[in-house]
Amino acid sequence: MIFDSLLGMFSVDMGIDLGTCNTLVCVKGEGVVLNEPSVVAVKKGTNRVLDSGNAVGLVAKDMLGKTPGSISAIRPLKDGVIADFDITEAMLGYFIRKVHGRRNFFKPRVVIAIPSGITAVEKRAVYNSAERAGARRVYLVEEPMAAGIGAGLPIAEATASMVVDIGGGTTEVAIMSLADIAVCESVRVAGDEMDESIINHMRRTYNLMIGLQTAERIKLEIGSIYDDGNESTCEVRGRDLISGLPRQSMVTASEIREALREPVGQIIECVTRTLERAEPELSADLVENGIHLAGGGALLRGLDQVLAEATGLGVTLVDDPMSCVARGTSVYLEHLAIWKDTMESDDDDR
Repeated sequence: MIFDSLLGMFSVDMGIDLGTCNTLVCVKGEGVVLNEPSVVAVKKGTNRVLDSGNAVGLVAKDMLGKTPGSISAIRPLKDGVIADFDITEAMLGYFIRKVHGRRNFFKPRVVIAIPSGITAVEKRAVYNSAERAGARRVYLVEEPMAAGIGAGLPIAEATASMVVDIGGGTTEVAIMSLADIAVCESVRVAGDEMDESIINHMRRTYNLMIGLQTAERIKLEIGSIYDDGNESTCEVRGRDLISGLPRQSMVTASEIREALREPVGQIIECVTRTLERAEPELSADLVENGIHLAGGGALLRGLDQVLAEATGLGVTLVDDPMSCVARGTSVYLEHLAIWKDTMESDDDDR
C-alpha cells in the first residue's frame, strides 16, 4: 500500500464515469477534464480503430449514421454495461492516454462508476478492459453512491439520501444511508429509450425515418414531460418511408411529450417501487430530504415536477447533473484511504 501511494505521486489517478452515451474523466484536484461520447469508429468487420486510434469520442460520434460501407461507428456499451470488450478497451485506452499524457511509466489508479445491477461477469469485463487499457489498479463504485457523493449528499450519515440517476442506458434509483445502499432498483430505460420513442413517433405519425442524433436534438430542443402550455415546434429532416426520398416536417412539443410518456412512466414506476421497499424510518427521512435527480436524462424539462406529483416528495435537480457521477468518483480518489473498503477492487480476486 505504501509503494502504491508513492506511485500515486507520479501518476495521474482518475475517476471515470463509463456511460452508455458519454464517458467523463475526472482527475484529483482538477475536476472533469474529459467529456466525450462513448463511440468508436472501426474498420468494418474488424476491431481495428481508424486513424491510428484517434477515431474515438467526438470524432467518432460525428460519423454515426453517416459511415460508408467500409467503416462502422460503434457504441461499445449497451444499457450501461460492456457489449464489445475489445472496442471498449480501445476506447478506454484512448481516454486514459489522453488524460494521463506522457507519464506512461507510472500507470494510474482508476475509480470507475458502474450500474448497481450488473453481474459479476460484467464487472470482470470492466476490470479487464481498464487493466488492459493501462490502469495500475481498478476500483469499482456503484453509480448511485458516486452520484450521491458528487451531489454533496450526506450519504455517510444515519439519514436517508435518495438519488435518481438517469443516464443513457440505465436509470439507477437508490436510497442510501451510513455509506451504503439500503434500497436500490435499476431499470434499463433511460435517455436512449426516450430517443427511440421519438424515432418511433416520427415513423408512425409522419412516415419519416430519422436517426438517433436527430432524435436527441429534438429531445433537447423541445422535449418535455410536463404540460406548461409551451407549444414550440422543431423542424425535422429524414427519409420518407414511402417515397424513399429526403423530406422535412414540423413536430410540436405536445407530440414529443406524448411520445416520451411511456419511458418516463417506467422510470416513475421504478422510483415508486424503490420507495415502497424502504424501511419506515428511511421513508420518514425522505419526507424532509426529498429526491435528488442526476444524470443527463434528468435535464428533461418538467421531469422534476412530474416526479414530485407522483411521489408527493420534494424533487431537486442537482448542480450539473451530467457530471455528478464523475465528480463523485473524484471524491473517492481524493479520500481513497477512507473509502476504499466500500468499493470493489481488482485486488479482491487476487
